[in-house]
Amino acid sequence: MSELVNAIAELKMAEVSELVTQKLDAGEDPMAILDECRQGMDVVGDKYKSGTYFLSELILSGEIFKQAMSLIEPKMESAAGQGDAPTVVLGTVKGDIHNLGKDIVAVLLKGAGFKVHDLGIDVPPKVFVEKIKETGATILGMSGLVTPSFDSMRATVEAVTEAGLRENLKVVIGGGVISEQVLRHCGADAFTTDGLEGVEICKRFVEEMK
Repeated sequence: MSELVNAIAELKMAEVSELVTQKLDAGEDPMAILDECRQGMDVVGDKYKSGTYFLSELILSGEIFKQAMSLIEPKMESAAGQGDAPTVVLGTVKGDIHNLGKDIVAVLLKGAGFKVHDLGIDVPPKVFVEKIKETGATILGMSGLVTPSFDSMRATVEAVTEAGLRENLKVVIGGGVISEQVLRHCGADAFTTDGLEGVEICKRFVEEMK
């Protein structure tokens, strides 16, 4: 376990910020640093599941991760395109407040040159529809980590279709519990349980839509 992974796992906020800053100043790959942060959060998650950590520790770890992201993200955005960059609308669907996976994907997409409009958590279908209309996004990314989110994803796809936006839009759903069966239930175009794979899917869709 690296020093950064351990610092996150032990909830040492000041140490995490210091280590991330040192790594960035030393020219280390921001995506590699992000991956270390993710590994640290995985350890926190395991401790929560085992009863070693409780909700307060889980919330604190989320704040630590956000702080690390605020340092990493500008370094990744430096490579992001503007102008004709492909646009993604992203959010955790209605009834779900999990945001870690979504936040990681948002940073990765920005680093890959996408314009990302992150709507946050517990997002109702009409808000997704409004943002797609506003931005002209060609990709919709929806995250969910609880079973009820499946119906919210389906409702969002239906709302997008009813608004006449589905034809020129690719829908990607993600989360640790997402499967091929959920994909079919929601009517999405692709699913993933891995952030890096999600970015590659979005890149592929951009090429297909050219």
